[in-house]
Amino acid sequence: MSQPLNAATTSTKTKRPYRKGSPMSASEKQQAAVARKKLTHKELKIYLRNAIKDRLVVECEKAGLTQAEYIERLLQQAFDELDK
Repeated sequence: MSQPLNAATTSTKTKRPYRKGSPMSASEKQQAAVARKKLTHKELKIYLRNAIKDRLVVECEKAGLTQAEYIERLLQQAFDELDK
């Protein structure tokens, strides 16, 4: 099981440079995601009683949804009922 003759040269080659610009940091990725979301969504800040918030967390885990998705679905259901 002999090694190829050029095995020594392949390990000394430099890596190919990153061609898509410098990679974004985690905070830059987050800012970009928020900027994209702001194009189609509006922010809602609310205060909930502790018991309701705790129940929301449990229900979201059961449904496999984020809190925003869960609240959005509840609101959509309520609006659909009003439109009937």
